[in-house]
Amino acid sequence: MTSMSRARVARRIAAGAAYGGGGVGLAGAAVVGLVLAELRLARRHVGNGSSDRVPVADGVYGHAYDIPGEPPLRLAMLGDSTAAGQGVHRAGQTPGALLASGLAAVAERPVELRNVASPGARSDDLDRQVALVLSAPPPVPDICVIMIGANDVTRRMPPTRSVRHLAAAVRRLRTAGAEVVVGTCPDLGTIEPVQQPLRWLARRASRQLAAAQTIGVVEQGGRTVSLGDLLGPEFEANPRELFGPDNYHPSAEGYATAAMAVLPTVCAALGLWPAEEERPDVSRREGFLPVARAAAEAASEAGTEVTAAMPTGPRGPWALLKRRRRRRVPEAEPATPSL
Repeated sequence: MTSMSRARVARRIAAGAAYGGGGVGLAGAAVVGLVLAELRLARRHVGNGSSDRVPVADGVYGHAYDIPGEPPLRLAMLGDSTAAGQGVHRAGQTPGALLASGLAAVAERPVELRNVASPGARSDDLDRQVALVLSAPPPVPDICVIMIGANDVTRRMPPTRSVRHLAAAVRRLRTAGAEVVVGTCPDLGTIEPVQQPLRWLARRASRQLAAAQTIGVVEQGGRTVSLGDLLGPEFEANPRELFGPDNYHPSAEGYATAAMAVLPTVCAALGLWPAEEERPDVSRREGFLPVARAAAEAASEAGTEVTAAMPTGPRGPWALLKRRRRRRVPEAEPATPSL
């Protein structure tokens, strides 16, 4: 599917989400049914090495930057098993811990992490997760990172409904005063036991949803980062290194790869990046595009950021597409429990 046709489909899905429609399919109901059956078979084959246990990573990171009387930055993680860190054994290997440590190093401030993500969650669980985040003692988190979408595809949630729930979650968090970064649906076409042509169809469905998610998030004032490579080309080239024991969830190295892609956008959302790095770099094919086109391009290239720019244009809202350089995240030290 070309970038332009993916942009058209993403616009239709996002419009259906905004106006209450529900009939726009990802790749056709029959196709998605085939993908679903194949992915279920894949999960039976690869699930034997998986553990349902998720390390608890909540706490404060970056003690070296502690300044008496200055509160830590607050980071919340929401979403599915990817956001929770399922598949690794130590808390410091989870994406939340890695992001908290990286953010602390850039901001030179401690970071308090709270992770409410739930393995197996679809986008309709975000309402519950947002309530947990906002019902915690004040203040509201400075930044919330959401990773969601894979279970929406494998469990056949209509894409318009999926985007509607995600957009509502972003709107609630932004209204409360938090910055929001969303890691969009990863590429499901690289799960090893899934064979062609269903691998191609799974990839197509994943990227269509990722593009539609981007439109919905940006229109609510959030930023997105494409996580296509979370289960994409890097994992395809190094499956034994970047997949975990179950060949379905990422390994510690895989989560570090994802955290490196998301960290620059988290820092930019909090105003921690130098001003010169916020300007579009033409040599990196960055620039202002209609939001649907930016969303389609981002879905095809992992690590690509999309954020709102001009509110109006001849083809709807415009967005800034950035291909930020990945920043290596420091190894997470053990966190101290939050008070």
